[in-house]
Amino acid sequence: MLQTTIHKTVRCTGVGLHSGKQVEMVLRPAAEDTGILFSLHNGDGSTFLTPAPNLVVETGLATVLGNGRETVATVEHLLAAVSGMGIDNIHIEVTGRELPIMDGSAASFVYLLKQAGVRELGKPRTVMAIKKAIEFEQDGKSIKARPYDGFRVDYTIEFAHPLIGVQNMSLEVTPENFVAEIAKARTFGFLKEVDYLHANGLALGGSLDNAIVLDEYGVLNAEGLRFQDEFVRHKILDFVGDMAVLGAPLQGHFTVFASGHAMNNAFLRHIDENREMYLETKTLADSLRVEETVHEGVVEAAPVPA
Repeated sequence: MLQTTIHKTVRCTGVGLHSGKQVEMVLRPAAEDTGILFSLHNGDGSTFLTPAPNLVVETGLATVLGNGRETVATVEHLLAAVSGMGIDNIHIEVTGRELPIMDGSAASFVYLLKQAGVRELGKPRTVMAIKKAIEFEQDGKSIKARPYDGFRVDYTIEFAHPLIGVQNMSLEVTPENFVAEIAKARTFGFLKEVDYLHANGLALGGSLDNAIVLDEYGVLNAEGLRFQDEFVRHKILDFVGDMAVLGAPLQGHFTVFASGHAMNNAFLRHIDENREMYLETKTLADSLRVEETVHEGVVEAAPVPA
C-alpha cells in the first residue's frame, strides 16, 4: 500500500470554538514522508508544527497542540478526517490559532478532502502497530489495546442522562466506514456546562449550530439527532483524531470505556514513551489503488446536510 496525499489545494473559513472569531484553514498536498504538517500564521511569520503526543498542551474543551511558541486548537476533527480517509501526507495552514469548528463533526472536512481528491505517492505506507496487549486505566476510565491488522474500535460511554445512558459501538475504521458511520456525528454538551463556559468567556464560538446541546431531558437542537447513538459515534470520531496525534498511522484493536481527550492523550503518551515495548514499525508494501478525484483550482467548504 502506497502513501497518499491530496490532489489539490482546498480551503475553508469558519468560526473558532474558543474565540468565536472567523478563522481560516488551507489544506495543501504534501510530499511523501511529510506526514501531517501544520503551519501557523499569526502575524509574525510562520511556525511549523508536526503532531506528537507530547505536544498536546490542553485537552479541556478540545485537543490543543503547541510547541512553546504557538498553539493550534480543536485539531481532533480534522485529524480524524485525514486519518479516517487514509491520507498520510498533508500540509495544513491555519490563521487564527484554531481550526474552524464547522458543524461540530468531521463532515465538512470530509467534504473538503473529497473535493481535493486523494492520490498515491511513490513510497510504501509505514504504520506504527500495537505489538503487545496493554490495559491503560485512570479514574474508572480505560483503554485496552491489542495487536490487530487494521484499526478497530469497540467504544462504550455511560452518562446519567435519559437520552444517553450506556451506548456502545464496534467499528472497523476504514475510509468507507468512517465517512458513512462516524464523520457526521457531532460533539455534544450539556446546557448547564455551556452556560458556565459562556459566562466565563470560554467556548465563545459554541452554539446549536456546531454542537448537540442537552438539557435535563432531551436535545435542544430543533433538527434532533443524526443517529440515535450519535454520542458514542462522536466519541469514536474524537478517538480516531486523538490517535492521529501519534504522527504516523496506528494499527490495533482498541476497547475503550468512558475516555476523553485527556485520557486519549495520556494513553498515547504512554505507548509512545514505551515504543520498544508496545509499538513496532510496519511497512505495507502491497500496493492498493486509491480512487482519485481530479479537479482544478481551489474549493471552498460547503455545508453538509444532516
